[in-house]
Amino acid sequence: METPNPPRLGVFRFGVLGSGKGSNFRALAESFQSGQLGCEPVIVLSDVEDAGILDLAREFSIPAHFVPPGPFRTKMTPEAEAEIVLLLQEAQVDFVVLAGYMRVIKEPLLTAFPGLILNIHPSLLPAFRGLAAWKQALEAGVQETGCTVHLVDAGVDTGTILGQSRVPVLPDDTAESLHARIQVAEHELYPRIVREFAQGLQKAD
Repeated sequence: METPNPPRLGVFRFGVLGSGKGSNFRALAESFQSGQLGCEPVIVLSDVEDAGILDLAREFSIPAHFVPPGPFRTKMTPEAEAEIVLLLQEAQVDFVVLAGYMRVIKEPLLTAFPGLILNIHPSLLPAFRGLAAWKQALEAGVQETGCTVHLVDAGVDTGTILGQSRVPVLPDDTAESLHARIQVAEHELYPRIVREFAQGLQKAD
């Protein structure tokens, strides 16, 4: 097992949970490398054994682990969540960032990191919660959608909103083209809000 990065004095540390390719994680990691993030990604965990985010983490020399999720389709077993909590605590993370994590967060993760789990969602919440929000926006015929960074609570995409970015829906948009433009907005918004969140922790410390 890879050893988590040792603590750096004065730098807040965060863990990342993801299920897919990891484009939002890449934006965060590149922002850290350029000195613009102000906090450090120190561990990446996934519920998908061959997820691209795990390979991407290793490219950035960040410890990466697959945690078997159990038999459920939309959540982890309590035992799997307990393993995630242990790995995050061993990595000495201050908060947790979800980057394309496709499972609902339950206990004991919510208790271990209360008010310290961030997620990015591809809509202007509270509109279009849940899966494939860009498709929901297209089907609803709205003229504008976007992305939202919010705190994670026991609901689905219901936590406190930390920041949003607006994206127009164009007349000739397909689900793919709209999703691609939302992702561009995500890659700017997420590092900015994560940086501001870490700054808020520093002031409260």
